[in-house]
Amino acid sequence: MFNIITDSCVDLPSKLAEKLELNILPLKVTVKGKEYSNHLDNREIEPQVFYDLLRDKETAITAQANPQECINIMEPFLKKGEDILFIVFSSALSGTYNSALIAQKELQEKYPKQKIIVIDSLCASMGQGLLVTLAAEKKAAGKTIDEVAEFVENTKQEISHLFTVSDLGHLRRGGRLSKSSLILGNLLNIKPLLHVTDTGELKVYGKARGRFKSLNNLVKRMVETFDKKKNDRIYISHGDNLHDAVYVRDVIIEKLGLKEEDFLINHIGPVIGAHSGVDTLAIFYLGNERK
Repeated sequence: MFNIITDSCVDLPSKLAEKLELNILPLKVTVKGKEYSNHLDNREIEPQVFYDLLRDKETAITAQANPQECINIMEPFLKKGEDILFIVFSSALSGTYNSALIAQKELQEKYPKQKIIVIDSLCASMGQGLLVTLAAEKKAAGKTIDEVAEFVENTKQEISHLFTVSDLGHLRRGGRLSKSSLILGNLLNIKPLLHVTDTGELKVYGKARGRFKSLNNLVKRMVETFDKKKNDRIYISHGDNLHDAVYVRDVIIEKLGLKEEDFLINHIGPVIGAHSGVDTLAIFYLGNERK
């Protein structure tokens, strides 16, 4: 018996996480001096409330999980003699992976008979969510913990992340954009096109003038890198802009001949949203290129 643990940066709907029997470690965000745990069921803060705070120019601050928090979610399973596969938010974007490794070392000494595998997903938001979904389905199909771990390691580089942001200020505050680029981008209505690299980092790969062009450029790149043989679903996450998410979905359907049931659309949670901002739009799928 083994359990899959991941953190709340998967940005999956809570009902899907329950169906997949995932165990979620909530990361935290602080806004207006109050700390919230990022539960997938939004029990502490609703996405619309969070994004309205960002619209009001409030600053949100996030915190990685510490080793004790990782121990707290893992140890109950180990006490029951069960193994753990912990799939963590990209180490290039958060220190949670290092905290999980510290917890793993401490717990392995305490429970030497149990298997504890910690994997750096090199993914974020619903890209991480897609990877964890596929892993949970392998587990449900009867694969062993070693087989699922190998699958995750072999598949994580195939998870493509494409996204664009509306408010460049969030990228600037996160150190992803220079001050001069921020000023010029705002003056010219430039929208950066970004992806997550094979090392799990954010990188600008292009730009477009205006929101409409940025969304269509995302779809264009997706069509170029989409692997029809590997995909049976596409995940889309958004910074409280369902209208644009549905637009992108419909354009992809038109371009690739897919169906609505091939898509899962959900909010970007507050931990990711604190850095990406309102109106961010992201597409996740299995691609043939992740550079």
